[in-house]
Amino acid sequence: MVASKKFKMASPEPKGLVPFTRESLELMEQRIAKKHKEEHEEDLKPNIDLEVGKVLPFVYGTLPREMVSEPLEDVDPYYHNQNTFMVLNKKRTIFRFNATWCTLSPFNSIRRTTVKILVHPFFRLFILISVLSDCIFMTMTMTDFPYWGSKLQITLLGIYTLEILVKLIARGTWTGPFYFFGDPWNWLDFSVTLFEHITIYSPLNLNPIFRIARNLRILKMIPLNQGLKSYAGILLHCLKKLTGAIILTLFFLSIFSVIGMGLFMGKLKHKCFRWPHENATETMHNRTRNPYYIRETENFYYLEGERDALLCGNRTDASQCPEGYMCVKAGKNPDNGYTNFDSFGWAFLALFRLMTQDFPEALYHQILYASGKVYMVFFIAISFWFAFYMASLFFGIVAMFYEEEKQTSAEKAKKTDAKFQHTLKELQEEDEAAETKTTEIELKKKSPTSMITSLDMLDDATVTHKEECKKSRKRCPLCWYKFAKMILIWNCSPCWLKLKEFVHVIVTHPFTDLFLTICIILNIFFLALECYPMNEETINVLRIGNQVFIGIFTTEMILKIIAMHPYRYFQVGWNIYDSLIVFHGLAEIIVTSVYGLSFFHSFQVLRIFKLGKYWLTFKILMLTLNNSLVALKDLILLLFTFVFFSAVVGTKLFGFSYQKCVCNLDEDCQLPRWHMIDFFHSFLNVFRILCGEWIETLWDCFNVAGQFSCIPFYMMVILIGNLLILYLFLALVTSFSSYSATTIEENDEAKNLQRAMARIKKGIHYVLSKILCKRQNVPKDTVDSANDIYVKENISDHTLSDLSTTQDFLKDKERSSGAEKNTMTENANQSLISSPTVSETVPIASGESDVENLDNKEIQNKSGYGSSKEKVKPSSSSECSTVDIAVSEEEMIYEHEKPKHRKNSYEQRSSPGQISRESKRGKVWPNIRKTCCKIVENSFFKCFIGLVTLLSTAALAFEDIYIDQRKTIKILLEYADMIFTYIFILEMLLKWMAYGFKAYFTNGWYRLDFMVVIVFCLSLIGKSREELKPLTSIKFLRALRVLSQFERMKVVVRALIKTTLPAWNAVLVCLMVWLAFSIMGVHLFAGKFYECIDPTTGERFPIHEVSNKSQCESLLFNESMPWENAKLNFDNVGNGFLSLLQVATFNGWIDIMNSAVDSTQVDMQPNFEDNLYMYIYFINFVIIGLFLPLTMLVGVIIANFNKHKVKQGGSNIFITGKQKKQYHALKKLMYEDSLKSTPRPGNKFRRFIFDLVTSRVFNIIIMVLICFQAITIMIQSDEQSEQMDTALYWINFTFVVLYAAECVLKLISFHCNYFTIGWNIFDFMVVVFSITELFLPLAGYYLVPPPFVQLILLSRIIHILHPGKGPKVFRDLLLPLILSLPALLNISLLIFLVMFMYAIFGMYNFAYVKKEAGINDVSNFETFGSSMLCVFQVTIFAGWDGMLNAIFNSKWSDCDPEKINPGTQVRGDCGNPSVGIIYFVSYIIISWLIIVNMYIVFVMEFLNIASKKKARTLSEDDFRKFFQVWTRFDPDRTQYIDSSKLSDFAAALDPPLFMAKPNRGQLVAMDLPMAVGDRIHCLDILLAFTKRVMGRDVSMEKMLSEIESGFMLASPFKITYEPITTTLKRKQEAVSATIIQRAYKSYRLRQNDKNTSDIHMIDDDGEDKATKEDACSDKA
Repeated sequence: MVASKKFKMASPEPKGLVPFTRESLELMEQRIAKKHKEEHEEDLKPNIDLEVGKVLPFVYGTLPREMVSEPLEDVDPYYHNQNTFMVLNKKRTIFRFNATWCTLSPFNSIRRTTVKILVHPFFRLFILISVLSDCIFMTMTMTDFPYWGSKLQITLLGIYTLEILVKLIARGTWTGPFYFFGDPWNWLDFSVTLFEHITIYSPLNLNPIFRIARNLRILKMIPLNQGLKSYAGILLHCLKKLTGAIILTLFFLSIFSVIGMGLFMGKLKHKCFRWPHENATETMHNRTRNPYYIRETENFYYLEGERDALLCGNRTDASQCPEGYMCVKAGKNPDNGYTNFDSFGWAFLALFRLMTQDFPEALYHQILYASGKVYMVFFIAISFWFAFYMASLFFGIVAMFYEEEKQTSAEKAKKTDAKFQHTLKELQEEDEAAETKTTEIELKKKSPTSMITSLDMLDDATVTHKEECKKSRKRCPLCWYKFAKMILIWNCSPCWLKLKEFVHVIVTHPFTDLFLTICIILNIFFLALECYPMNEETINVLRIGNQVFIGIFTTEMILKIIAMHPYRYFQVGWNIYDSLIVFHGLAEIIVTSVYGLSFFHSFQVLRIFKLGKYWLTFKILMLTLNNSLVALKDLILLLFTFVFFSAVVGTKLFGFSYQKCVCNLDEDCQLPRWHMIDFFHSFLNVFRILCGEWIETLWDCFNVAGQFSCIPFYMMVILIGNLLILYLFLALVTSFSSYSATTIEENDEAKNLQRAMARIKKGIHYVLSKILCKRQNVPKDTVDSANDIYVKENISDHTLSDLSTTQDFLKDKERSSGAEKNTMTENANQSLISSPTVSETVPIASGESDVENLDNKEIQNKSGYGSSKEKVKPSSSSECSTVDIAVSEEEMIYEHEKPKHRKNSYEQRSSPGQISRESKRGKVWPNIRKTCCKIVENSFFKCFIGLVTLLSTAALAFEDIYIDQRKTIKILLEYADMIFTYIFILEMLLKWMAYGFKAYFTNGWYRLDFMVVIVFCLSLIGKSREELKPLTSIKFLRALRVLSQFERMKVVVRALIKTTLPAWNAVLVCLMVWLAFSIMGVHLFAGKFYECIDPTTGERFPIHEVSNKSQCESLLFNESMPWENAKLNFDNVGNGFLSLLQVATFNGWIDIMNSAVDSTQVDMQPNFEDNLYMYIYFINFVIIGLFLPLTMLVGVIIANFNKHKVKQGGSNIFITGKQKKQYHALKKLMYEDSLKSTPRPGNKFRRFIFDLVTSRVFNIIIMVLICFQAITIMIQSDEQSEQMDTALYWINFTFVVLYAAECVLKLISFHCNYFTIGWNIFDFMVVVFSITELFLPLAGYYLVPPPFVQLILLSRIIHILHPGKGPKVFRDLLLPLILSLPALLNISLLIFLVMFMYAIFGMYNFAYVKKEAGINDVSNFETFGSSMLCVFQVTIFAGWDGMLNAIFNSKWSDCDPEKINPGTQVRGDCGNPSVGIIYFVSYIIISWLIIVNMYIVFVMEFLNIASKKKARTLSEDDFRKFFQVWTRFDPDRTQYIDSSKLSDFAAALDPPLFMAKPNRGQLVAMDLPMAVGDRIHCLDILLAFTKRVMGRDVSMEKMLSEIESGFMLASPFKITYEPITTTLKRKQEAVSATIIQRAYKSYRLRQNDKNTSDIHMIDDDGEDKATKEDACSDKA
């Protein structure tokens, strides 16, 4: 009955399910035949709710049992004429099949049986289980292969074959939709299964290929899961969007590879060679051309611990050989010959490595050793700017695609049929009515005597029953709830209820929650105190503390259970979590003594997250993360599937090669740590590749398997894996940046904590008022509001970024008050600059204001509403302690100096003389201040101070380790420091005089200047006395003054503060996660990284020789063997944080993981991979401790960025006001036509050449020549034959001649206009330089080395990036970079300043550190240049672990504190570990924050451009491009074009005005006015095209009027015209004329036919008469 009711309610629109019969098939065929006859087809689209794989909506009624798995007529109207039928399984899942063509009849019993099998849910489940079993089977190696493995393979093959046969019979063998071969996944499945059969039954040995091809079976999991299949399709579509970016990346990589070949070809073979030595002649011969000469490797110079010989160069800034060695080109390239620029392929691999920033420090160390430090510019351009641009580009495209997918899915959700929703609502109301009726009946049965129950009671019972029913549906059956209520609700006796009430008061008291919060924090502190080694006393204290905290938490749980009943207690998630922690703690106390369960101790870190119960931000972030991961579960599963597939393929592809060729990797034939013999190691290798470290394992793969099999595998993992990770990363970032906490409410514990803090503040205030004897009458309402200020706050409108701000919800209260004071406070909290009170007036000119976002109108508007009655006067000061209103300086000074007490001034009368003296005195001081103000406000004074600031900053770079040897420079710097100090002190005094102390010290930038002056003074004091010499090391802070002197720096600093400081709550959450991992690392690895080292070799003793610490110390080799600890370890929480930071930056993480995997027990010698599965700890940290917190932080920063961008009206917050104008100028530059100002010559010959050189064909020919020239450079290699050199010379000569001919032709056609175009000037210079370099060598002169000539010619390839000549996709991809250049340059200036400061600090503190690990002859802190190289290396997170290891040398065993450094008085070469840690960690954090904002600026600019393109709006750029195209069709500027050209003109426009051909029908329908000669005016076309894009609304009409008025202003001499017709009328006339012509022609044809027939009749009559006459004459 209910089913029939639901079926009726599904009507009237959706009809019920109808079986598919023979009559249905005939009707379908008739409809298809009728459809082919009709000219106009209905524009139907498939219903998204009725797609294959979705569940049939309930509006179509219930599914009768006889219709399950039977052919049904399709309910989607789209398929009524598509020759298909529909099948539903028990779960109402939709399947579609073709009715005819290449398949059996739908009514065939065999096909119906296979269809039933195919649609049955158990069939899919059975196949899925088979695939999963096969996947597990694939992870096994040949040694683990069970004896029944071959039988299992045959069984699985039979299952897959049966599946294919079922699908073939059920679906048919065609390639159309719903056929078997219409699905690409079926093609894959069919191919793999067929290949397996061929392999098994073929006599050929195809097992190696079979092992690899069979792995494709893993991908079968994708079509078995609809979510995986949809995400695979989405990512394939995303890959299409990335095509342009991939092509641009390959283009840039190719160009940079060619440049690298020209600069570094053959230079990495230059090594330090022992000279002289025996057989010198033979050696000199062999190192020139003989690749088989290997004995010379014995004569190379090797640094200690290095595998490759020392590289050298002939330049002065390159590495020099030690005495007894000379630099020669000999031997092979570094890294087994795989790192070089000797051919295009190896150069491309090296550049790809630099772009992905994998081990870049090793490559640029090698290049700088061999070529010189000047080439660091090349690496900065590649590894920073190019890598940043390409990464940002991919980020932007994927982010744009993700936003499009979100919008598409949202639109699909909105398009759900309203009738479905209406029916759903009715059904819900019907169910609720039935439930209410059931409740009434139950209540009547329970209490038959109480029939007079009030309606309110009934309603309450009904509501309660509904809630319980809902919960029972979600969690468990209703009967279980009844049982739980009976057992778990304790209402036994009145005594128990009183106890319950008493306990409830205690548990819910605010100070109880405060006490518990303090206990949690103390417990965290106790957990962080654990370290190695610990004495017995500390161990006992921590053990007792642990027991105390467990007791407290157990007591809390028991009291809450008593107060809330177990039934209510365990319905709260946090209570369940608390109970788990209590049970774990109790269990830990019991099993502590059991060996092997020590890992149980590590779960204590879960107590840290108890703090989240009182922390709203943590709750919001975790809820957001949980919702996002649930929504993206299919994407995560797809990523895991790909990683699993890659690991299995790696095992099958390279596992045998690693076993067979292991001796190519190690002299002792021992397997390396990173191999692919088994599945787990292969999985680790794939994980390492996805983390960005792939080059070293690729070299090993080259050694064992060759290049042609390794490169495709690695590129597949890198490209596809990174695309999946990037998509997942952006999806999580978007969720964190746009999540709105509309459903988040503070729990009772958090509110209680805030109430307790409010009461404590109130008590402290009361006590202080009593102590200070100040009676303060505090109104009751004020106290109440203080108590509830944190409790009653409504957070429904807050986003995640708002909840992360420093003031939390107080800021919103301040906004709503409307008082000017609150407005000032809010702005001051968001800026570096604090503000004075509103009533103060600061005597400073208006131009000195440091805040751009707040003008006086805004202040007046903000102060004009709200409850406050305060108003800002026109002369009031701004928040930056400067005056934004332009008032006179005298007025400001006098107003500032007004006496405070004027109430009784009329009582005190003075004599005239006294008044005159006071007036004179009163004028002197203001005049002095006025003069000082004019001085400091003078532009020349500001420029002078800026110049002095730059000079004082640049002077720091000269104070390197050689300063004592340069006496003159040292003396000059000492005097310069004194002069700079005096100048800045003078400037400070002048500003004090001009502005006053209060105004000066309320400005944040002036406070910064004051601090720098103090630094100058302290550094001078430090030079005067030896014991104060450490004060000179703070001189690097002098560079901070640059921030206050340049507006670009100020803007960036303000923006960084606005975007990063409000994210401190999210940072604390991330630190809490890191603290948990650090404590867990201490529990797992504390004291286990120690090892016994052989001092002769520097390697670890094998475990069979030394097994523990005592054996190590008992060995004597001149002295006891060192039992050394790893420099990075987990002996305490601090070291754990540092180790995790290295893992997070993927620097030095391999060594840390090696130590963890080799660890055994405390004081035991480590063993190779003894604890192999400790890799899982680091994998979890990378995922949970790095990836997820990174998405969280970036999401919050983006939210803050967007919030402040909206406040500034949508403009970029990282640029100044002047740069906003440059932004629009850059837009114009990107779209301007290079030939728009070049007139066409009048001479016929010049006109012909002009048309030739400006034609598109000519440009294409030139582009092809440039590409051919690039190819000729790519085919070069080091040590190529002389014939090849000769051929390349003549090829270059040919290219120079052709480019010269092009230049001559353009000079002939353009004349002087040739040099008005920048591209032509560039081409001319290239041609002149190339000709010079071709002929100068004949005279024995070289301007540049010969390889540079080709690079100079190749520089013309940048024409491909020319907006007018190159591909349009390149211009679209370069546009975001060009438009974001002002902001990027500002941020780059700040990065450079930070790098400069840290480089100076490094010179002062680490200049004499012993050279080892990451500090060497190239990367060190001895000079400013080398220090900048080190800092740049840290900027890209490359190799900073090696430098920190060198700084860690602070013991006598590692360094010499008394070492004499020649040329200086400094002794020793030891480092300072604590300073080094602070140095590197602080720089990594600061640089990361700045670089993240760089990425955000670029990506947001990209999304901004994409959103403008997608929106139905027209910008200034669109109109500019319209007129640029117009000038090509109207070169004489008549403002008219012929109507015949209109179609070509519309097709030549750019979107959104673009109209693709055929477009004549659309153009005619626009009804454009036409003048005499069938000409159409420019303005009419523009207005019509604008209407087509914008539609018809009020904004469109306004825009049209603005366009027309703007056009009139731009063209005051507009040619007037009188339209005589329109395009629509002209079309009608043409059609009418055609009809008339056709009618007239048909009439003439009929007339002609009639005349012809008359003539034939006359001719026939004449012939008859003639015949008769002839007959008569014959008779006669």
